Amino acid sequence: MSKKEIVVEQEIKDEELKEELKEEPKQILDVKEDKKEKGSSKLLLTLLIIFIVIFITLIGIICYGFKTGKINFESKKETKENVDIKHTEVVTVKSDGVYITDVSNVVDEVMPAIVSITSKTIIISGKYGPYYGNSQYIAEGAGSGVIVDENDDEIFILTNNHVVEDTSELSVKFINDESYDATIKGISERKDVAIVAVKKSDLSEDTLAAIKIATLGESDELKVGNGIIAIGNALGYGQSVTTGVVSALNREVDIDDYARDMIQIDAAINGGNSGGALLNSKGEVVGINTAKYSSNGYTSSSSIEGMGFAIPISDVKPILESLIGGEDDTNNLTLGIEGYMTTNYRLPSGVYVTSILESSNAANSD
Repeated sequence: MSKKEIVVEQEIKDEELKEELKEEPKQILDVKEDKKEKGSSKLLLTLLIIFIVIFITLIGIICYGFKTGKINFESKKETKENVDIKHTEVVTVKSDGVYITDVSNVVDEVMPAIVSITSKTIIISGKYGPYYGNSQYIAEGAGSGVIVDENDDEIFILTNNHVVEDTSELSVKFINDESYDATIKGISERKDVAIVAVKKSDLSEDTLAAIKIATLGESDELKVGNGIIAIGNALGYGQSVTTGVVSALNREVDIDDYARDMIQIDAAINGGNSGGALLNSKGEVVGINTAKYSSNGYTSSSSIEGMGFAIPISDVKPILESLIGGEDDTNNLTLGIEGYMTTNYRLPSGVYVTSILESSNAANSD
């Protein structure tokens, strides 16, 4: 090969090298761009993974919060609290008118003033009635009473007149289950109340320490709906407690030919409750439990429930002092005459008055 040919060949190689050098930046650029695209993909993938982890974590926290009640989202459209419902206004002020639910504290305080009364009555019977009979037996009755006063010699117990009426023997059982003989001090037939006395000299020291005197309240302050407590010797089984509300006031009830204005209650009243205490939420005596409505006039058993009656204590207070003093309440609403119906054709039809009873309403009138 000649020198000239060698030079030409070298020039050709040099030109090829230059062309290769011109193309090299493009290849390098392509490589860099490829690396940049690969780096962006990795970054996006990483961000996507982080977002998914955060999203799953938030979902878990929200579900846990709803389950435990620690998260409360307020929405005017979806929550019941924001529904505009109008209710009747309720008085929330604490007063005597609150409905009684737990009465244990009141009962603990008052129970020592409540007693059970057992009566014995001689019943004469025979083929032609009690006045021509030749046999007799003793009927035992059960009632209740409330200790209302005392003096140096006696304890005084308020009860119903019908509990002690016509009895031959009376006994009183106090809170410590000790029983003692009792006597009638004074009665009011028209009010159906009576005072029974027990001598202090008969009582043991334990009994004297156990009993209390009840606090008398004001039945005139009662309102319909007030919570009340009834305590008494129901069915003769011993003291029991029932609760309810005042159903009505000044309810006229006819008992033993007398019309009386009484407190109607829905607390359970049964035989043996007569003479027991009707209490307000303070534990004050506001009435004397007396009767219940019965579908059968010959028994205290009844298919009618929730209709018991109590004598208002405000009607009894004015005569308590005289009854405790041994005086009967004789201010009965009776005419006070003796006589018979005339059927003789010689006389006008009507009542023939033979005498006027002493100290009666007729004798005290003009």
